[in-house]
Amino acid sequence: MPGGRLTQQERQQIALGLADGLAYAEIGRRLDRPTSTVTREVMRNGGPTGYRADLAHRATERRTQRRRQPAPLAAAEAAPPEHGRDAEAVRAYEETFMTVLLGSGMPAMMSRVMACLTLADSGSLTAAELVQRLQVSPASISKAVSFLESQGFLRRERDEGRRERYIVDDDIWYQSMIASARSIAQIVETARQGVGVLGADTPAGNRLENVARFLDFVAESSMRAAEQAREILHTKAPAPAEDQAVRAASGDDAAEPGPEGGRPLGGVRP
Repeated sequence: MPGGRLTQQERQQIALGLADGLAYAEIGRRLDRPTSTVTREVMRNGGPTGYRADLAHRATERRTQRRRQPAPLAAAEAAPPEHGRDAEAVRAYEETFMTVLLGSGMPAMMSRVMACLTLADSGSLTAAELVQRLQVSPASISKAVSFLESQGFLRRERDEGRRERYIVDDDIWYQSMIASARSIAQIVETARQGVGVLGADTPAGNRLENVARFLDFVAESSMRAAEQAREILHTKAPAPAEDQAVRAASGDDAAEPGPEGGRPLGGVRP
């Protein structure tokens, strides 16, 4: 399987594959590239409907050129990565995380801001810090933050210096799940209104009733699962596998109950 950067010819093949309606996996097989490489390439360059091979190639060349330029003084004097992390691996993972958010339908700049906040140990950054980390304009950050806040993905707070901080805390994903379930519930209500208008004994009315029943079940199940699993967001992550193996060998794990008296951490009641 070839490695290295995509060539201009490969990008043209990706564009042709998208035009033919091929899945990312199939395009990857034809190029002998991982599916993730194709997905990341498409999502960071306009998405499946906006991808252009020539524009994508030029954008990659510009990014490469920027990396080769001498680092500014501020970056050169920046503190070393926290916790002894591999800075290049962290950057690559942030790119992967952002690509997944893009694939879920979140716009590009919003995905970058969300990934940056989520991967910061503090879980919070100011607008100036986001501008510095992402190398974008304050206006871009402001727009992205407004969108993410409207979707329940972050909240704002003032710190001691009266600076506004954007926060992704442990409860954000729970709140997002609940908001999504409520949106589905609104679709259910609207579908059932349609049944009354079109008639329950008509094909269209029957279709809407089935949609309403299906989505009602999904929304209720999502809210129940989110409530049951919410405690996971507020518990300490499990020990690394090697530590667990040592503890299991010593018999310590068996004596450690879950947060509700016996239910293992991370488990959800059926």
